[in-house]
Parts: sequence; C-alpha cells; structure tokens
Amino acid sequence: MGRTFGALRVVDGVDLEVRPGARHALIGPNGAGKTTLLRLVTGLLRVSEGSVELAGRDITRLSEVRRARLGIGQTLQHASLFGSMTAAENVALAVRRHERGGIRVVPVRERAVWARVDQLLAEVGLAGRGGVVAARLAHGERKQLEVALALACRPRVLLMDEPAAGMSTAERTALAELVRGLPERVTVLFVEHDLDLVFELATEVTVLSLGRVLLTGSPEAVRASAEVRRAYLGTTRAEPLFLPPVRGGADVPTS
Repeated sequence: MGRTFGALRVVDGVDLEVRPGARHALIGPNGAGKTTLLRLVTGLLRVSEGSVELAGRDITRLSEVRRARLGIGQTLQHASLFGSMTAAENVALAVRRHERGGIRVVPVRERAVWARVDQLLAEVGLAGRGGVVAARLAHGERKQLEVALALACRPRVLLMDEPAAGMSTAERTALAELVRGLPERVTVLFVEHDLDLVFELATEVTVLSLGRVLLTGSPEAVRASAEVRRAYLGTTRAEPLFLPPVRGGADVPTS
C-alpha cells in the first residue's frame, strides 16, 4: 500500500502481513511513516494506492467506523478520554456503544454492562480504580484505561501508537504485563520508540525507513541486522540498544 501527500511519498509500496495472534512491532527512525501506516489500516487516512485487508476481506473502501465494527481497535499517542467522568463510566460508554449502540449515561440497572466494565478494568490492571475521575488517574493508568476502551469493542486487531510514550519505568513494566496478558485472539500491531520494550514484547518486528519496509523478521534478526543499525544510527557498529541483555548485568557494547 502507499500514501502520498502531494509530491511526498510517506508510505511507499509497503507490503505488510500481520499474523493472527502476533505481537507485531512497527519501528523505524522519526519520519519513517509508522503512524501514517497505522492510520491507513484504521481508515483514518485513505490509501493512495494498494489495498487493506482484514482476515482476507478487502476493507480499503470502508470507513473508520465500519472497520472498527469489523474488529479493528486502536489506542492513540495521547489518551482520548472523558476527563470529568470516572474510569468506570468511560468504559461503560464504550461497552454500551458496542453492545447496544448509542452513547449515553449507562443506568445502574444495566447490570450486564457494569459487569463487563468490572471485567475490563481488571483485565487492564485497574481493578478498584473504577471510581476515580479519569483526569485524576496517573499517566500510565490513563493509557491502561484507553486499552480497556479499545477492548470493550472486542477487537480482532488492536493497533497501539507509541503506548509507552511518557511512561515511568514502573508504568512501562505494567504496560508490558498488560500487553503480554491480552488474549491470544487479539492480534496486536504497535508502534514504539522504546526498543527495549519492543524486543521484550514483539514476536515479529517490521522496520520502516523512508516509508519503505527495510526488514521484517524476528526480534533477534532485527537486533543482528547491520542495515537496521545503519538506518537508526548511521553506522553498522552494534550499540547497547541493539544487543541482547547479558544475564546478571547491564548490556555490554562491542568494541
């Protein structure tokens, strides 16, 4: 698929297959086209050429809303929440929207909705935090809440754009546990600049450079690629970021 803005080719002939159940990372230097590619998949942007398929179905001409109904969920770089509502109320709106249609305050009598809300909050590590107003949650908790909103729509594919951005070490650890704990039926495609997190979570990695696929392979293959190091660092020399951790100590750069 491809996407141009005038004479600028931001995504250039990308052929990407994400396997069912994968935790597939999309990485690359700034300006590589990663976020644009996610937007082409969600339907927020339309492709200039090529197609987008979901489980063998061509969804290229479908709107963002119709794609979501077919099972494409997403979390954004900046959490999009109703800040004056509680965490539970935010999730309840998403659940009711998916299960019954419409967005409105969910009455207490709709017990099935609230049971689902409790389940989702527990799944993302926010059990007991449902009564907290969203604006008062910590940054990492807001990110977790956004995942709960996405899961409320029972996605087949979850797209995550820089989920660890701005997180503390503890929040990053909680995020890693959350993504690892997602059901296998949920395929995850995520963009992330934290390569430690990428190599920790990903089952497969695609590297973009200047809008094109530089390499798709296992985390180990990406770590070992001189071409990838050149794209990131301008050199083929192995830096600590691209070396596997040494047991019992810190990463050790080569000489």
